[in-house]
Amino acid sequence: MRRYLNWLAVGPLVSMLIGCASLPAPQSDQDRLVEAAPPTNIVLVLFEDMSPRVGSFGDPIAHTPNFDRIAAEGIRYTNVFTTSGVCAPSRAALITGQYQQTMGAQHMRTTGPVGLPGGGPQNYLAVPPSDVKAFPELLRRAGYYTSNNSKTDYQFGNPFTVWDVSAPGADWSARASGQPFFHMVSFFNTHESAIWPIDMETKNGTEAHLVNRNRNAFKTRVSRTDPDQVIVPPYLPDTPTVRRDIATHYDNIAFTDEALGALYDRLSNEGLLDNTILIISTDHGDGLPRMKRSLYDSGLHVPMVIRFPDGRDAGTVREELISFVDLAPTILSWAQAPKPDHLHGYDFSGQDRDPERAYVFAAQDRMDNDPNRRRAVRDERFKLIRNYVPGDPYFVPLDFRDSQPTMKELWRARETRSLTPAQARLFEPLPTLQLYDTQADPHEINNLSDDPSYREHKTRLDAALQSWMATYQDLSEKAEAEMIAELWPGSVQPETAAPEVSATETDAGLQVTLTSATEGASIGYKTNEASEAWHLYTGPLSLPLETRLFVKAIRYGYAESEVIPYSAE
Repeated sequence: MRRYLNWLAVGPLVSMLIGCASLPAPQSDQDRLVEAAPPTNIVLVLFEDMSPRVGSFGDPIAHTPNFDRIAAEGIRYTNVFTTSGVCAPSRAALITGQYQQTMGAQHMRTTGPVGLPGGGPQNYLAVPPSDVKAFPELLRRAGYYTSNNSKTDYQFGNPFTVWDVSAPGADWSARASGQPFFHMVSFFNTHESAIWPIDMETKNGTEAHLVNRNRNAFKTRVSRTDPDQVIVPPYLPDTPTVRRDIATHYDNIAFTDEALGALYDRLSNEGLLDNTILIISTDHGDGLPRMKRSLYDSGLHVPMVIRFPDGRDAGTVREELISFVDLAPTILSWAQAPKPDHLHGYDFSGQDRDPERAYVFAAQDRMDNDPNRRRAVRDERFKLIRNYVPGDPYFVPLDFRDSQPTMKELWRARETRSLTPAQARLFEPLPTLQLYDTQADPHEINNLSDDPSYREHKTRLDAALQSWMATYQDLSEKAEAEMIAELWPGSVQPETAAPEVSATETDAGLQVTLTSATEGASIGYKTNEASEAWHLYTGPLSLPLETRLFVKAIRYGYAESEVIPYSAE
């Protein structure tokens, strides 16, 4: 039996009440286990669409005093890489500790905005293997209160069992007394669309909506970055428009850094910094062309700082390779929670720390209407990208990306034949293999794959890539429509079977067991029909005889079951 299934029989490590502040939840037998050690709170902060444009990471233009203050009090990790250069696949891997292409979450997107397609054959949700759970749900099983302030962009839906509360403004304040918490924050104001200028005139509905959003969001933003001082990478045209976009991105980072400072101050004022691990990172690289959505370091390389409450290694730098799939096992280790076998990542800092990585891996699949497939492997210096769609150029028309002024500059330069060779190659068919020396060529311009003097590196990295792909299933080996039909039989979303309630009367009241016929389903319950909060079922419940119970279930990627009421009367 898998270690994860064994864990379900063991239950939480921490003894506490898990429930609403107004009504304590019924305790399960597992809840009565004795607490082994004081658990640590954990806060994970993700900036959107941001490479290491941070002062403490060596950027001379960035104005990030709060990020830098936390870096001085924590550890700077300088070789952290996401598994995708775009948000939803990257966040799917982060939240599960599994590579996105192993569960059908690799395409961007599976589901579009309300009433709009995601770009694939149909709107659908990824369906992770039945034993896969988001790590915040695993933390809930271990006794944590989990909260999320906004983004739930996992491609398999937003299962109600993952978070105690997930909503704008959500925080840890409703947790039970003494209960540890995991809180996740996503800062949107560094997003790709936040670069769109507030004076942009457009008749496009999506563009108009986001420009208006920017006008409202940035009323107090200070223009502190001189466009003449920014560095324009060689794959972008060096024009006033491009410089303005890059400067705006820096201003957005500085503006968002203020929100990070407010969060830090709140933790400090509430006396929580002495028992909270604080992680600051971003969900992938910059939201500029050839950065976001790419497998180059400009799309995958992100800053990360971890501040420990005991001040360990404050102000130090660690250079080992870290992948986003490593966060789940590491966070579970910090929380003293068992780590299930389905995790693909390494524990890089917890009590069961694994050996350092030799490689990190990443995947790029369909982006909106662009049906590409690419895979990448990187060691401390060299990067190999394998392209699986013959003749596929890097840049094809993408409506959302093409709204950004910098991308419009690239298209105009192409029309006027004013692109440099490095820029022109982005519109030409990609070779099967791309090999880069990221130390000598940090912008990954010079492809070394055909250079005989680099044959050893190419062979070694390609072997590592093939081994990785053979180890973990890659659902992009089949057509997307075929994959959907397997995840959703008949291409129709399956529904989770409603929980079955088994109750036995005892001298103390009721002993209630909940099960679902759907393999891998998570079950929730509540005793107040009007409450929006659902408790996570982890084992038999001991309830007063007169309790009225409401239960439902969810398998990730499936539709929720119906709500089943139960009463012993």
